[in-house]
Amino acid sequence: MTSRFVVTGTDTGIGKTVFAAALTCALKGHYWKPVQSGLDEETDAETVARLGNVPAERILPEAYRLKTPASPHHAAALDHVTIEPGALELPALPHSLVIEGAGGVLVPLTSGILFADIFARWQAPVILCARTSLGTINHTLLSVEALQRRCVPIFGIAFMGTENAETQRIIIHMSGARELGRLEPINPLTHDGLMAAFHRGFDVSVFRSSKS
Repeated sequence: MTSRFVVTGTDTGIGKTVFAAALTCALKGHYWKPVQSGLDEETDAETVARLGNVPAERILPEAYRLKTPASPHHAAALDHVTIEPGALELPALPHSLVIEGAGGVLVPLTSGILFADIFARWQAPVILCARTSLGTINHTLLSVEALQRRCVPIFGIAFMGTENAETQRIIIHMSGARELGRLEPINPLTHDGLMAAFHRGFDVSVFRSSKS
């Protein structure tokens, strides 16, 4: 079996799509965003294709494309779409696969199912993207606890932002999770700049050696 990772976050807008783009590129893998909420601007799959320089044939189509940039359960209701959680099965591929969730781990997929519940069913290793800024300790430890309660395998934590050594240390110490590295701020955010920062911040061999 090849590597499969679920990339999720402690919150929305923390950089998990940027991280997913870099990881997909580094693994020469496929990318899948099961549920896309918001279609007026660049979608997450389009961002991954652009920033990760991922060819179209390695971008899997979304299972659900919802118009409104909102929690999937609400966006689906506005679109008069019924999301069937049972239909969200991990694709069987001969190559590495990066799957990106929506928002944080406890974002509702439907009125009765959270993304963390889907992750528990999949049992693929989860990479939790966390900010390094103020407030991240609480959000990250709560996210780890929610995953652990559901017996979701946590591959590790990827920090996003300027180095904050004590914050990163206490999160790893209190959670017991592995620190994968840190993606520093990138300006301007381009493919070359992203991949240079990714290789500075992470040991790619750690991801390549994981089989799921």
